[in-house]
Amino acid sequence: MHRFLDEPNIAAYAALFGTTVVKATVDDVLREARVRVRADGAPADDFDELAARVRARLSEHENEGLVDVLNATGILLHTNLGRAPLAAEALRAAERISGGYSNLEFDVVAGKRGTRYARVTPLLCELTGARDALVVNNCAAAVLLILDTFAKDREVVVSRNQLIEIGGGFRLPDVLGRSGATLVEVGTTNKVYLRDFERALGPRTALLMRSHMSNYRIEGFTADVPASDLAALGKRVGVTTVEDLGGGALVDLGPYGLPNERTVAAAVADGIDLVAFSGDKLLGGPQAGIVVGTSATIARLRANPLLRALRVDKSTLAALGATLQLYLQPGGVARIPFFAMLAASPAGLEVRARALAAAIGPAASVCQTQAFAGGGAAPLHALPSRGIALRSEHRSAESLGARLRRAVPHVLGRIAQDAVVIDLRTVPPERDSELRAALAAALT
Repeated sequence: MHRFLDEPNIAAYAALFGTTVVKATVDDVLREARVRVRADGAPADDFDELAARVRARLSEHENEGLVDVLNATGILLHTNLGRAPLAAEALRAAERISGGYSNLEFDVVAGKRGTRYARVTPLLCELTGARDALVVNNCAAAVLLILDTFAKDREVVVSRNQLIEIGGGFRLPDVLGRSGATLVEVGTTNKVYLRDFERALGPRTALLMRSHMSNYRIEGFTADVPASDLAALGKRVGVTTVEDLGGGALVDLGPYGLPNERTVAAAVADGIDLVAFSGDKLLGGPQAGIVVGTSATIARLRANPLLRALRVDKSTLAALGATLQLYLQPGGVARIPFFAMLAASPAGLEVRARALAAAIGPAASVCQTQAFAGGGAAPLHALPSRGIALRSEHRSAESLGARLRRAVPHVLGRIAQDAVVIDLRTVPPERDSELRAALAAALT
């Protein structure tokens, strides 16, 4: 045991997991080796073989925690990989506020208790045109809070073509049911009219709801109700309107090569009372659920005791605030990684691809690829991109991909035409040297 614990590459793991975990791992490996010897009568493994097995087991433990990966999939907002990377300004703000004390819930001018929910409200109102705002821990929580506040034991009217299911089995009808609200479906799969909403109105109607079609499209023989018409109906009959906008675009994505994505400001301008959206998708900030709307509706959300269970911490507020400030600065949006990836030109990506391929050798070749925004935005719209196709004479693409996933840093590409495709649109240029080393190591 002492010999294993003194081995430098094993001892290094004691700082990560503690000596007890390392000892237990060594014990497990030695026990398995003894069982094999007794069962098969084979010679015992030597120390180097056993040490390698211990290191492999400890490496597996390390990967069970959060680890850094290089996203070479071409999916900019990859849910499994943490969605939007944060801007440097957001990281610095979170580090500064998290490393000490702050005015999270203290009014330094009045010298009394304040509210964390006001820390980013002015920025959100400035960027969206709303009168008030609130931040919770994700968009699903925002929708749940709205339903619990306005529609418990009452009815929510939703167009049948917007009863969505998104990643992780999140279904709007299920959320409605769990909140205590009753779902009232109107229209058909492909066509819904304002008169369908009007006919559904009754004494128990609490909300008229719109939901973003995040991962699918209905095309052809269709009809839908404009948001402004639904908002006007709600005001006419005294029923609150709400829109789950999903991605949370604050700027027009057209200049970046994506089709029109409804912005938060457009929803507010249409007269929708409450608009919910994510902070870590098209906005490019940390995970958060944001609600903007009228002063009266946001005040009701703030008064709900459920809000305490959904609140965000100081690090999230700091990172979100710094990200929102970039939208107000000239050229600031370009410093948000999501928009920097969108803006990368195929020509520039090809220059990087050629340099990487030349450094790696014959196993790597430049290839054209297709990237996607991800995060439920423009699911059918591809962004022309460039990368390298990696092939090995000695390993299948699946085996090579597995080696890359275990590399340091971990590299995640995609398999296509018997090659591992590394899409450079989602790899920061400053990490090309790390990527080159990981690819070369996987080939040896």
